[in-house]
Amino acid sequence: MIGIVMAGGKGSRMNLVEEKLLLKYKKPIILHVIDALVNSKCFSKILAITSINSPKTKKLLEENNIDLFNTPGNGYVDDLNLVLKSINDFVLITSADLPFLDGDIIKNIISKCNSENIWTTILVTKKFSESLHLSSNYLLIFENQQCYYTGISLVNAKNISKLENIPEKFVIIDDKRIAFNLNTKQDYDLLGTT
Repeated sequence: MIGIVMAGGKGSRMNLVEEKLLLKYKKPIILHVIDALVNSKCFSKILAITSINSPKTKKLLEENNIDLFNTPGNGYVDDLNLVLKSINDFVLITSADLPFLDGDIIKNIISKCNSENIWTTILVTKKFSESLHLSSNYLLIFENQQCYYTGISLVNAKNISKLENIPEKFVIIDDKRIAFNLNTKQDYDLLGTT
């Protein structure tokens, strides 16, 4: 299995001068995510997906000997599609802005997903997110519950012939380690209070 960390975005919703993934919570946020994947011991390879949108993040990853996959930075979906077309393996995809992610929750996620599914997306309920004072612009209804995306998916890339009309399965895991996604300055400010 390959771990993929999406680290090439602009972080524009944060309205910051610096790159979002370099914000610190004890250490740069992106390194928490990389360490979580490494500590899970679930991956034969870990790839950070970078682009021209995040040159300082790319430099930090190079300094930490992280394998990189460079994309044009045309957007999350385009960049991810480019990566998945080049991989013939089962992958865990995660956004790079999950400061509480750890190896145990990664193992938990992998254990709850059926490897026969082509695409499994991990959700948290809106109710749980709001209990942490978090919200998102990406709401969907699953099992009669309002849910948010976590930025984590398990994908059987070897069973993808073209990246359209892929059946998506969903799994709800209400856990702070995957719910706490830094989308706004307010989210970052909450880090010190949790």
